[in-house]
Amino acid sequence: MEFFRNTNIDFLGKKWYFLSFSLVFSVAGILSMMFWHGIPLGVDFRGGTLVFVKFIDAPDTSAMRSDLDKAGLHNAVIQRYGAASENEVVIKLDLKETSEADLDKGKNQIISALETNPVQGKQNINNSDRIGFAAVRGALAFRDPMHAEPAEYDRQARRVLDFRDKEHGGVIRSLDQLKGVVPDPVVEALKADFYAGNFGVRGGDVVGPQVGGQLRKQASLAVGFSLIAMLVYLWFRFELIYGVAAVVAVFHDTLITVGAFSLTNQEITLTVIAAILTLVGYSMNDTIVVFDRIRENVKLMRRESLSEIVNKSINQTLSRTILTSGLTFLTVLSLYLFGGEVLHGFSFALVVGIIIGTYSSIAVAAPMLVAYTEWRSSRSGRGAIPLPTSGAKGKVRVKV
Repeated sequence: MEFFRNTNIDFLGKKWYFLSFSLVFSVAGILSMMFWHGIPLGVDFRGGTLVFVKFIDAPDTSAMRSDLDKAGLHNAVIQRYGAASENEVVIKLDLKETSEADLDKGKNQIISALETNPVQGKQNINNSDRIGFAAVRGALAFRDPMHAEPAEYDRQARRVLDFRDKEHGGVIRSLDQLKGVVPDPVVEALKADFYAGNFGVRGGDVVGPQVGGQLRKQASLAVGFSLIAMLVYLWFRFELIYGVAAVVAVFHDTLITVGAFSLTNQEITLTVIAAILTLVGYSMNDTIVVFDRIRENVKLMRRESLSEIVNKSINQTLSRTILTSGLTFLTVLSLYLFGGEVLHGFSFALVVGIIIGTYSSIAVAAPMLVAYTEWRSSRSGRGAIPLPTSGAKGKVRVKV
């Protein structure tokens, strides 16, 4: 299947437009990282706490922020996630002053700040992060309201949790809702140790400052080593200039993608790093396809200039590029639009990356190859142009 047949677009003739586009977005991203939003690292890298909270009714984020401020948590970030009907938020808190030995401190502070009407001596049964099977079963076994065997309390505890989690999404309004689900003595026994708060903590992630620093270092090394490995591979498979051009194009893609996160002030998390590494491989693959076609055409079109050969090669692979990149883009766009808040950063990186990665194979890598060859030719006179070969290096004399 082909969308385009026998196209003859002068891509290299538009290289200055491409250069202007790349400069605008690259410089905008760099300025944002240097002077505006910086590099907005997520809790994974800077250290901190994420607490996922589900409310019975629609959450009032303004009231929540006020409660957190009163508790001394002035830099907390509150974000809705999931469907609006789910009434779920994620609260993010930096832990710059928290030691590795007390990583739960921020999480406990958030929970305490949200518990506006706690019942002394009792626990919020909606906090599924803390109140699980062992807690409910232990309370029932201790109270022994049915004068039954321990196995019976196992069954009753499972019924309570299934009712809370499977039928009510993790939060119940009142313990009286359990009547008819479990025997009344069990409900009364539960009331002695638990109450139903207006929210439930569904889970949380805590990353210490030292761990965050290690993750930053490892993420940087992962991206750096991937670029070096690809440079070596392309140097062996083609020529050094082909490897340099491809790596520059991928670096260009990474810079613009990270710049997009800075400009939109979206956090860079571990999943975003995974998306960037995926982008590196995807962009490199697209560039190699173009280079392979250049290698074939250099052998067939010895009387043509390198610019004409490169233009012809890009046009010949254009249909393949549109098909593969277009289908991939539609997939990641669907993920971005419908994947929810949890996948938002990952899918945003891929949406930007697919567009920029496809663009750079045509508008950055290929023009850089031609520009280098023309520069070298102007210094040495009419000469040999590097011919990319598989596993061996060779040169072919082509018009420049």
